[in-house]
Amino acid sequence: MAEAKQGSESHGTESQGTESQGSESHGTASQGTASQGTASQGSESHQAVRKHFLAEIATAPDLATLESLRVAALGTSGEITALLRGLRDLPRESRKEAGQALNSLKGEVEAALAEAKARLGAVANQAALQAERLDPTLPVDGLEVGHMHPTYRVMEEIISIFGGLGFEFVEGPDIDSTWNCFTALNIPAWHPARQEMDTFYIGTKETEEAEATKQQAKSENKTGDKTEDKTGNKADNKAQPKEVPDTERLVLRTHTSTAQVRTMLAAPPPYRVMTAGRAYRSDSDATHTPMFHQLEALVIDRDIHMGHLRGTIEMFLREFFEIDDLPVRFRASHFPFTEPSAEVDIGCRRTAERLEVGRFEDGEWLEILGSGMTHPAVLQNCGVDPDKWQGFAWGIGLERLAMLKYGAPDLRSFMEGDLDWLRRYGFVPLARASQIWGE
Repeated sequence: MAEAKQGSESHGTESQGTESQGSESHGTASQGTASQGTASQGSESHQAVRKHFLAEIATAPDLATLESLRVAALGTSGEITALLRGLRDLPRESRKEAGQALNSLKGEVEAALAEAKARLGAVANQAALQAERLDPTLPVDGLEVGHMHPTYRVMEEIISIFGGLGFEFVEGPDIDSTWNCFTALNIPAWHPARQEMDTFYIGTKETEEAEATKQQAKSENKTGDKTEDKTGNKADNKAQPKEVPDTERLVLRTHTSTAQVRTMLAAPPPYRVMTAGRAYRSDSDATHTPMFHQLEALVIDRDIHMGHLRGTIEMFLREFFEIDDLPVRFRASHFPFTEPSAEVDIGCRRTAERLEVGRFEDGEWLEILGSGMTHPAVLQNCGVDPDKWQGFAWGIGLERLAMLKYGAPDLRSFMEGDLDWLRRYGFVPLARASQIWGE
C-alpha cells in the first residue's frame, strides 16, 4: 500500500509539472504573438509616414515649403523624431528591428530633402537671375558722380586760354614774407593794405614796426639833404636804418602777385607767366570772402606797351564768356604796383533772376578786373632794369568769374561745401563747360 501511495503522489507531481510547463509554454507563445503584432503595427505606421513625407517632399513647390516639411518630419517635435523617442517603450526583442527601420526611414527622408533642396535651389537661382538680368545697353540710372567745383573749372578754362598764347603757369606758397607780398610790389609799410584789419599776419607787431622804421629811413636817404650845424659845418642828414629785414614777418598772401615776384627773382627776363591760387583778406560779405581764389598774369619784355595789355585782356574776356562782341572798357585807376593803371569793365544787364554778361541796348558796365603797366619800382626791386624792360600785369578773382558765367548768386556759397549747391553749379570731370550746365 505504501508503494501504491508513493506512485500516486509521483504521478500527481508529474501531472502538475506537465500542466505548469504547458501553462508557461502557452504564456511564452502569447507574448511572442503580441510582440509580432506590435512590430507589424510599427512597420505599417513607418510605411505610412514614409509614403506621406516622400510624396510631400517630391511635390514641394519651393524652399520655404520644403523647410516646413523638414521641421514636420525631423524637427524637435517631428513625426520621425517622435517615433525614434518611442523606441524605449517597445519590448527589448523588438527595439533592434524597429530602430533599424526608423533609421532607414530617417535616411530616406533626409536624402529626399537634400535632393529636393538642390533642385528647388537651382530653380530659385535661375528665377533670381532672370529677375535681376541687366541690359548693358540701358542708360545708367541714379549713379552718383563727383562734381568739379566751379572755381577750379574756371581756373582750368583760363589756363587753357593763356596756355594757347604761350604763357607759363607758375605757383607760390600761401604763406610768404611781407617783402614778397608788399615791399617788392611798391606797397610801403604805411599803406592801408598792410594794416592788420585787412591782412592776416603770422608774426609779431614789433617786426612790422621795425620794418616801418627801415622804410622811413630809406625814404630819408633818398633826399641826401645836408644842413649846417652850430659850428657852420655841413652835417649829413642821412638816417641810419635799423638793420631788421622785413622778411622776418610772415603773412597769408593777400594776392597771388607773390609768385610773380618769386619768378622775377629766380630768373632773368623776359617773362610771360600766369599764376592762380588762394589769397586771404580780412573781408566777408555777399561779394567778398576771407579766402578766395585769384588769377594773375605778368608779361615783361622789350617794347611792351598799353596796346598789348588791352588786346590781351579783350581777347581773354571775349573768349572766356564766349561772346565775340562783348563790350570792354578801360578806366583810369591807381594801383601801387602798376603805372599807368586801369580798371576793366564789361557790358552787362541786371534782371530779376541774375546778372547777365553781354551787349545789350539797355546795358550797363560792371567792373571785372584791375590791370596796368608794371611799375618801374617793382622791376627794380626784383632786379630787372626798368630802362631796358617793361611789361604789364593784371589780376582777377576766380569766384567772381564763376558767378558771372554760371549764375551763382552768392559768393559765400562757394565756400560752404553744400553738396546740393555743387550738384547745381559743379561740373562732371572732363565734361565741356556750358553756361546752362545743370539747368
